[in-house]
Amino acid sequence: MPRRRPPRAGALADLPPLKILSQIVMLQAAWYVVATVMILFTSLVAGKAFSLDLVLSWRSLRGDTTVGWTLGLCWLLDSLVLVILLLLLVSRSKLVPDFALTVHFIHLVVTSLYTKALPTNLLWWGLQACSAALMVSLGIWACQWRELRPMSFGKAKETPGLPLEGGEEAGESSMFGRGRGRGRGKDGAGEYEMVGMKEEGEGV
Repeated sequence: MPRRRPPRAGALADLPPLKILSQIVMLQAAWYVVATVMILFTSLVAGKAFSLDLVLSWRSLRGDTTVGWTLGLCWLLDSLVLVILLLLLVSRSKLVPDFALTVHFIHLVVTSLYTKALPTNLLWWGLQACSAALMVSLGIWACQWRELRPMSFGKAKETPGLPLEGGEEAGESSMFGRGRGRGRGKDGAGEYEMVGMKEEGEGV
């Protein structure tokens, strides 16, 4: 019986199912909260009555009315806000398409259940395609930009000319000096003696 390969180290810890589910719930809730706030604001400004049909019904998105185009603009702005949340919650570029498409698929299910019919409006489908493409492209770009940022680590700076034990200075010059002298090795292994090199042609 062939042996099964062990799971990659950190795979289960990086993407536990409960964490994925909580991220999807937060993204979906933010998707509807932001859209509701935008649509409510535009309805009050335009003097129109607000209802859940403007948020959950695909029939409200029509291309022959000003309300329909306003709703489309609100949904696109909502996608831009979700890009920021993808950067904060997901932070991994290869997971952005999965989360973005999941949000739109859940929206399709909710809309179909609310209206009790599958969307037949081409403008609604086109808006969902544009919104998904916007979230995926900008989300991947933002996460890759964050992943490729240089990481800075704390590093102690060496001060040139800093006196060390025995009166020596830091640097290679203290290790390879010329002339004669005696001293103790830095590793404490014992004493050493520095002997000058003889010039070529000098007698032994």
